Amino acid sequence: MTQTLKLSVRVFVDDTIALGPGKLSLLESIADNGSISAAARAMGMSYARAWRLVDDMNRCFKTPLVITASGGKHGGGARVTDEGRQMLSVYREMQARVREAAADGYARIQPLLREHTED
Repeated sequence: MTQTLKLSVRVFVDDTIALGPGKLSLLESIADNGSISAAARAMGMSYARAWRLVDDMNRCFKTPLVITASGGKHGGGARVTDEGRQMLSVYREMQARVREAAADGYARIQPLLREHTED
């Protein structure tokens, strides 16, 4: 078995996760799909859960990361705002820096890890 290092970056506002891996994946899916429902389907997530995550993100920031348009003649949809796209970029940069910062420590831990054996 190969040991791996998995790190997760989360940004909290009080007890609410403002940004984390799942919310960033949802933002990317909304940007790709143009709606919260299509993004949720693409991720195998319920619309209600996706909507709650978007609402959490939007409440945590001064400017919404996702804006929605009601249905109607031209259909509804959602789009990631400029601020949302900026947060995608900033978050990815944070992830890269955390991985880089942890690499030395992990290199020191890895030799001490037990090999996995099948029973």
